Amino acid sequence: MAKQRAQAVDSEQPDRWEAQLRKGALEMAALASLWQRRLYGLEIIRFLERNSRLVLAEGTIYPILNRLKAEGLLTSDWVEAEAGHPRKYYSLTDAGRQRLRLMAEAWTSFAAGLSTLLEPVLEKQEEPQ
Repeated sequence: MAKQRAQAVDSEQPDRWEAQLRKGALEMAALASLWQRRLYGLEIIRFLERNSRLVLAEGTIYPILNRLKAEGLLTSDWVEAEAGHPRKYYSLTDAGRQRLRLMAEAWTSFAAGLSTLLEPVLEKQEEPQ
C-alpha cells in the first residue's frame, strides 16, 4: 500500500499540480484584472500574462467571464472600435468588487500561512535524515 502511494506521488507531475493551482486562481485573477478599468477579453488575457504569469487561451477566459457575468459580478458592453469589429468590454459591478476584496483577503491569509509553513523547506540547509 505504501509502495503504491509512493509510486502515485512519484508519477504526479509538478507541472500538473501547478496547472491546477493556477486554474483555481483564474476567477480571482480575471476579477482583479478589471479592478482599475474596463477591458475587453484579449486585453484581460494580455494583462494576466504581463502581471501574473498566467498564460490563457481565449477559450479559457470567455467561459469564466460569462460565468462571472451570470453571477452579477461583471457587466459587459459592446463598443464599436475605430478599426475592426466591435469589442465586448467587461467591468466589475459593486458586487464584483466586494467579492474580489473577500477573495483577496482569503488568498493573502492563506498564502501567508503557507509561506510560513514552507519557510523551513526553502531555507538552504541540509535535509534532516
